[in-house]
Amino acid sequence: MRLAERSWTDVDAVETDLAVVPVGSTEQHGPHGPLGTDTLTARAVADAGVERCDRDVVVTPAIPVGVAEEHRQFTGTLWVAPDTFRAYVRDVVASLAHHGFDRVVLVNGHGGNVDALREVAGEITRHDEAYAVPFTWFDAVGDDAAEMGHGGPLETSFLLATHPDLLDEGRFAEARDGGSAGWGEWTHRVNLAFDSAEFTENGTVGDPTRASEEWGEELLDRAATALAAVLDAVADRETTRPPHR
Repeated sequence: MRLAERSWTDVDAVETDLAVVPVGSTEQHGPHGPLGTDTLTARAVADAGVERCDRDVVVTPAIPVGVAEEHRQFTGTLWVAPDTFRAYVRDVVASLAHHGFDRVVLVNGHGGNVDALREVAGEITRHDEAYAVPFTWFDAVGDDAAEMGHGGPLETSFLLATHPDLLDEGRFAEARDGGSAGWGEWTHRVNLAFDSAEFTENGTVGDPTRASEEWGEELLDRAATALAAVLDAVADRETTRPPHR
């Protein structure tokens, strides 16, 4: 059930404690991809995963701005500080828990959010009246996770399957040629770079010309199947905190 599309009485009648919060970002994705890529993918995985789950689940509107200062040199990118982001997510989960939706999966589409989401989920679970876990869709696609770049073949394939009208396919080659093959600038397992503009001229990481709609459909299928399994696990898990040893 999409919370924003139903009346409060409809939502009040749902007998569930499960909720999903899609979390994305508004940031550059090369010259060919929309700034909202991470939000669009998180929302698509959330919807598809909930459809596959044999339980009632409340789905909130997506959080569209995240921890993305690493893309600040590219026009249109928006970001908030990690503290602001964590506080916002925590308040959203608290409001869900107030209505009885106190088992929450945070469905994430942006790599820059990963650390902050893990931290805030721990804070929520340890100190609030809720249990929360983060789920990042591109970590749940098997061996293809190694292909994840930025506006590269995975995200471009995903959008070809879900939002092809928002891609500029005529600029895929340009994106590849002005991008980089990998994320960061590494020496002895240390990433020397903090901003993406340090290693990619146009913001792209990976080769979007390798993308296909079929690959995107497969990615969505894998991520949705994994999310449904996580929702089942969250629904059934004992959430009482262990006692002091």
